[in-house]
Amino acid sequence: MSLPEFKLLRPRTVEEAVGHLERCATNIRVIAGGTDLIPSMRQKLFEPQYVLDLRGVAEMRGINPQASGGIEIGALTTLSTIEKSAFLRQHYPVLAEAAATVASPVLRNMGTIGGNICLDTRCLWYNQSLTWRKGCGFCIKKDGDLCHVAPGGTKCWAAFSGDTPPALLCLDAEIEIVSPNGARRISLREFYTGLGDSYRKLQLNELVTRVFLPAAAANYGGVYRKLRVRGSIDYPLAGVAVVMKRSNGHVADARVAITAVNPAPMLVNGAGEMLAGKVLDEALAEAVGDLAARFAKPSTTSALTPEYRREMIRVFTKRAVLAAAGN
Repeated sequence: MSLPEFKLLRPRTVEEAVGHLERCATNIRVIAGGTDLIPSMRQKLFEPQYVLDLRGVAEMRGINPQASGGIEIGALTTLSTIEKSAFLRQHYPVLAEAAATVASPVLRNMGTIGGNICLDTRCLWYNQSLTWRKGCGFCIKKDGDLCHVAPGGTKCWAAFSGDTPPALLCLDAEIEIVSPNGARRISLREFYTGLGDSYRKLQLNELVTRVFLPAAAANYGGVYRKLRVRGSIDYPLAGVAVVMKRSNGHVADARVAITAVNPAPMLVNGAGEMLAGKVLDEALAEAVGDLAARFAKPSTTSALTPEYRREMIRVFTKRAVLAAAGN
């Protein structure tokens, strides 16, 4: 499948990039690594007049520990850089582990943390060729008014399938968003809407530029577990991130987040309270797994059944909690 015709814009600064977005906001797409956008353009999911290539914006790269504690990560920092960062592996291991599971080494060399945060939601009925989608009458997310996953409903259930966001949610990450009106900083948990067709709170003239991890989230044991059909390349069909800090044999603090089973990545509310102050054993880990499975709402957006994906959230959460306690 060939790419549609477009004009490539190559800014050198964030200010210049935002200026392009302001002028061309109604018909422009942003490309960082391109590992998700280019296949979607080949499928004619997007046919923009302009493509904004951010690769020349050097200020959006790098992993920079802050003097006041915590760390700042440029949105263009590649996933392979995050995977291999000695600082992240030591202080924020769950993020490095999640990044290491994304796709394949070649794609991690291209894909960026900002791109993974902003990853488009996916569905069997959406991520198809134009001819295939036309034959099915299109869908709510693109060109149609029917959800094939939940016929009769008015909500799009396309699933969010990024690997790093659940890890970032566990770490209380914040992101910087820049627009012509300036920069704002929000919690990552506020960024996602829970709607498959309008899944993020990002205006057409806005750009995610940086990720911030607080000092308070450093040095937690961290684990990420991912279900996929093939051992490399594939998006997650269910994913679980867990961070945990222990003291005197007890769980001092913990967080659990899931991905690929809802239209947004999400923290499992109540998991930390269930674990805090307890001595971890299999029964407690299984109870947390049961809780996570109740938060998972998978639907027929992938080749695997919703029932299996929900069960794997339960199983992977139990395993991840036990593994995080051993770190």
